[in-house]
Amino acid sequence: MLHFIQNDFLKIGVDTKGAELQHLILKLDAQLELLWQGDPAIWAGQAPNLFPIIGELPDGQYTYEGQSYQMKRHGFARLHEFRLVEEHHDKLVLELKYNDDILAQYPFRFRLLVAYKLIDNRLEVSYLVNSEDDKAIYFSVGAHPGFNVPLYAGEQYSDYYIEFEQEETARRYLLNEKGLLSGETEPLLEQERILPLRHSYFDKDAIVLKNLKSEKLVLASKTNSIRLEIAYPGFPYLGIWAKPGPSPYVCIEPWCGIASRAGDTGALEEKEGINSLGPKQAFERTFSITVK
Repeated sequence: MLHFIQNDFLKIGVDTKGAELQHLILKLDAQLELLWQGDPAIWAGQAPNLFPIIGELPDGQYTYEGQSYQMKRHGFARLHEFRLVEEHHDKLVLELKYNDDILAQYPFRFRLLVAYKLIDNRLEVSYLVNSEDDKAIYFSVGAHPGFNVPLYAGEQYSDYYIEFEQEETARRYLLNEKGLLSGETEPLLEQERILPLRHSYFDKDAIVLKNLKSEKLVLASKTNSIRLEIAYPGFPYLGIWAKPGPSPYVCIEPWCGIASRAGDTGALEEKEGINSLGPKQAFERTFSITVK
């Protein structure tokens, strides 16, 4: 079920399935839809929430305390129905809790809240993970929003670019054909802030970046005045992705976690980027999208 909130600047729609953002509308520009609307022939998603893993696992499985568990790419949260627990004129909060079906693939008792809050021309998206277990729980969490590129008729994909907050010297961490980190890298930025968008970048799957200096970036065009500023403090990994080919969108993905490395042990607690919480502890991260 879709739930909408709005203010003078923005209107958003959030589905209870996956607590997924499905509309991000700029009201000041003739109800301009900024969010990719999904197309099964290209990519059916729009802005899935990633939990309790990000990316792929070796052979789609991990081990914990000597037992193997199966899990699909990006985890199960995006596939489950959330419960709406708060609804205000400017805020929505949705909840997913463990149940018997979830415990069969993820043996940890947890409560995941995804909150959406509008503040003028900014949307804040918060993840709150609560441990309800009597042992440590292990998890990753992250975002996967896709933005329409181009926004207007007559524009080209190559008119758009990403501008980082600071000059970056960064290598992309390459994924193999199974979606695992291959251990190989290649240069992407050399004391630069601007990354021009090119479809060819995604012939090698996502651009995966680690530990950037920048805590925010802007998605912008040389041919229009709209600038989407995505701020992601506290997210040590960043993905940039579109399906290979002339896909009319780009995903900007702040992550607290990362795909597994080819050849790793598969032990969940040893996975790169995994987060842990002690009994009854909480973890919170917020990223924002500001439309300028």
